[in-house]
Amino acid sequence: MLIGRVVGELVATQKHASHQGRKLLLVQPLHLDGSERGVPLVALDSVDAGVGDRVLLTTEGYSAMTSVGRPQSPIDMAVIGYIDEVHLDQD
Repeated sequence: MLIGRVVGELVATQKHASHQGRKLLLVQPLHLDGSERGVPLVALDSVDAGVGDRVLLTTEGYSAMTSVGRPQSPIDMAVIGYIDEVHLDQD
């Protein structure tokens, strides 16, 4: 799983039938300190997230498709939760 921030929405006029009625988001992965990690990714939204929200991403195909209730769908990544706070144990 990854932590990310929603940076935009993706509009697709044609998409796989299993994606109908679902929003596609552009999500910037983040390090635990909040700095950017890599490039933005496309994820299927299951929690009605919006731009600016910090979210939890599942990044493995089977986990992504089952977490959004779309088994056997071509999904690599899904937004599965909101992140309110991150607490790091400072030893």
